[in-house]
Amino acid sequence: MSTGMNEEKLLQVIRAPHVSEKGTRVADKHKQFVFEVRRDATKPQIKAAVEKVFSVQVASVTVSNAKGKLKRTGRQQDWKKAYVSLKPGQDIDFTGAQ
Repeated sequence: MSTGMNEEKLLQVIRAPHVSEKGTRVADKHKQFVFEVRRDATKPQIKAAVEKVFSVQVASVTVSNAKGKLKRTGRQQDWKKAYVSLKPGQDIDFTGAQ
């Protein structure tokens, strides 16, 4: 499957895990994880990046564009978040415990 990106750029697709109450609720109930991703990232690129970085199998990816807050300079930092569903038996551990 061609994602249209080399491995170096693939590692830059995921900016950070997005931790919130809703994200925690979704993770517990549906085995979905929420990530802040690049604004130009596509679903196949996000899927490939998560599979490469965390060594898991991704079932599906849903993306959402989030409006940023208006800053004093008059600029707004919009961002994109991705809801990643994992296949059964897969898990991502952010705590680093083995």
